[in-house]
Amino acid sequence: MQQNLQPKVKDLVLIGGGHSHAIVLRMFGIKPLAGVRLTLITAAKKTAYSGMLPGHIAGFYSHDECHIDLRPLANFAQAQLYIDRVVALDLKNNKILCANGLVVDFDVLSIDIGSTPATVSVSGAAEYAIAAKPVSQLLEHWDELIEAVGKNPQELIRIAIAGGGAGGVELALAMQSHLHRILRQTQQPIENLEIHLFQRGQELMPNYHSSVRHQIQQILTERGIKLHLGETVCNIAPITHRETQEIFEIKCESGLRVECNKIFWVTQASAPEWLKIAGLRTDEQGFILVEDTLQSQTHPQVFAAGDIATMVNHPRPKAGVFAVRQGKPLFENLRRISLGKSLKPYRPQKQYLSLIGTGDERAIAIRGVITLPPHKLLWRYKDWIDRRFMERFRFE
Repeated sequence: MQQNLQPKVKDLVLIGGGHSHAIVLRMFGIKPLAGVRLTLITAAKKTAYSGMLPGHIAGFYSHDECHIDLRPLANFAQAQLYIDRVVALDLKNNKILCANGLVVDFDVLSIDIGSTPATVSVSGAAEYAIAAKPVSQLLEHWDELIEAVGKNPQELIRIAIAGGGAGGVELALAMQSHLHRILRQTQQPIENLEIHLFQRGQELMPNYHSSVRHQIQQILTERGIKLHLGETVCNIAPITHRETQEIFEIKCESGLRVECNKIFWVTQASAPEWLKIAGLRTDEQGFILVEDTLQSQTHPQVFAAGDIATMVNHPRPKAGVFAVRQGKPLFENLRRISLGKSLKPYRPQKQYLSLIGTGDERAIAIRGVITLPPHKLLWRYKDWIDRRFMERFRFE
């Protein structure tokens, strides 16, 4: 009797369309692997590239220029695409449960779903604040705000941003730049806009060198952005509507109260609860703990990358630059485990170039303890890097 020598098909499933997975999909498209069935499950059809998002908010990039369309990318990788939200994992039976009732089996799983700002502990934040993630939701609110200011530029608009890390700072500068442009075009005073930035600690961008923090604080102060340092937001509540605007009151633990029309939430990142419930070992914030191979500490069939992962031996800030760098080693190890080969360790670099846009087509460059002040040439360099990255995901 003739034996069936056809190799067993392995199911490799990617949850999330983050930066690392975008690279993995592109690389599988270039180097397909026989015997591997590839599936992508993602809550959104398009994924925002974090490097260009502040530039989009400032009005320098269109929506399409800073988003990766996952449909043509999945087609290129010959991957099955499900637009759905994962709600649970069964790691004993290797099954994924989605919000719409879809159940997907896997042999190897990789998770790259980013993170969401933690709002749970602050009264009123979940109801009234606009979280920085998911990005699609943030941009919806931002587009509405631009439209409202364009229609009634004579009205005072007050924006609050909770979170003084790099994300909150870039958001404040980008929003101010775009709204100031609208006010100037409509011949209204730029004083019609107030931006308040709240930071729990006494320092902005605490993960950066003091030279960076000093420069950023100086830029924000010069541009009239009101800084509330050492202020912890403890309550957000609506005030009776006045004419055409919503008004909210932000209350801090110190007793400080500030009224505003929109509150954007860019605080410390957190992870969905279903990861921990599934039995994956996580850190205190709920992020998946991974070894140097980007493999889960507790479940060797599960990999994780980007913001949702914490490398046990090489902890790094939650930043897009690391998600991008993890793409290639993640692809190589997903390929190797599918072929039954030993995995390769990945060691992220300690020193890296960080380019932070200042909302005015200039950027600050940071590498280790070296900081270069805002300059147009640095913005052009950042723009070139970002556009070159996005070009890899354009499919006709």
